[in-house]
Amino acid sequence: MKPNHGIIDRMFAVVKISGKQYRVSPQDIVDVDRVVGNEGDILNYTDVLLVDNEGKVLVGTPFVKDATVKATILKQFRGEKLHVRRYKSKVRYRKTTGFRASLTRLQIQSIG
Repeated sequence: MKPNHGIIDRMFAVVKISGKQYRVSPQDIVDVDRVVGNEGDILNYTDVLLVDNEGKVLVGTPFVKDATVKATILKQFRGEKLHVRRYKSKVRYRKTTGFRASLTRLQIQSIG
């Protein structure tokens, strides 16, 4: 494995999708909270917080001006089931519930 000493070889951006921040590069595949759309739809995100283009860093206040991230919806699916358990000692209280998040798989096409 080649050490990179903190230098990333390819372009990346930090983008806000569904209220959360993701570090993405072109051709990355990212699972995010459910986004409205069908498989194959192309989405443009303008809430780009940071862009690093081969060492040249642009930081937004709060967003980078004229920066967009283009992504394609690959799949709409539900995540793994999480089991949530509650327990109180000495009173015989036990409760179990489950939760499955609705997710969308995106492929990042370009950062511009």
